This record gives sequence, structure tokens and C-alpha cells, in this order.
Amino acid sequence: MNEPLPLIKGTLDILVLRALAWAPMHGFEITTWLEQRTAGALGIDDSALYQALYRMEERGWITTAWGITENNRRARYYSLARAGRAHLAAETKRWVRYADIVTAVLTTNATES
Repeated sequence: MNEPLPLIKGTLDILVLRALAWAPMHGFEITTWLEQRTAGALGIDDSALYQALYRMEERGWITTAWGITENNRRARYYSLARAGRAHLAAETKRWVRYADIVTAVLTTNATES
């Protein structure tokens, strides 16, 4: 089995926002959602996740509310705010463009000019 890849700087926020576009989630649900979608290929550090959640709340991209988990435990649930939805749309567009450009460069044969 391959080791999880470290996240590229700046990608955690967009991945978390994408998870929250599906539904409000608590931290463990976000981690589980991302692990399922990436088949565990990305290493997501809990402390980095909670720092990102705090940062995104400060920026107004997400909102928080206390709720009860499926195990009857109190947890903080995170929801995507309107500003977060707009940021997600813009960053998704930018990320896809960036990935397409890098892929084109990396897959070009040396003889092509």
C-alpha cells in the first residue's frame, strides 16, 4: 500500500469546503468523507484540519453550531456559508485550470515543440 501523499499547500481549505457543500459535518465526518473520496491517498492531519476550520470560520466561509452526533455525543458542526460557496466555486475553477496546465506540461513529449 502506498503512503498517503501530503497535501499541497492551500488545498485543504478547498477540500473541506467541498465536503461541506454536501452537508453540515463535524470534524471527524469531514476527515472520513475526505478519506473515502480519496481512498486514503491524501494525508489529512487532525490539527491542520481544525486550524483550517478555525481560519475559514474567521473568514466567514463556514458557520458553526453545536449538535449531537450519531453516537449521542456533542460536537461542533460546520456548514458552508454563502461566502464559502462563492470561494469554493472560484477556487475550484482556478485549481482545475492550474491542474490542466501542469498536466499538459508534464505529459508533453520532449520532441514536441
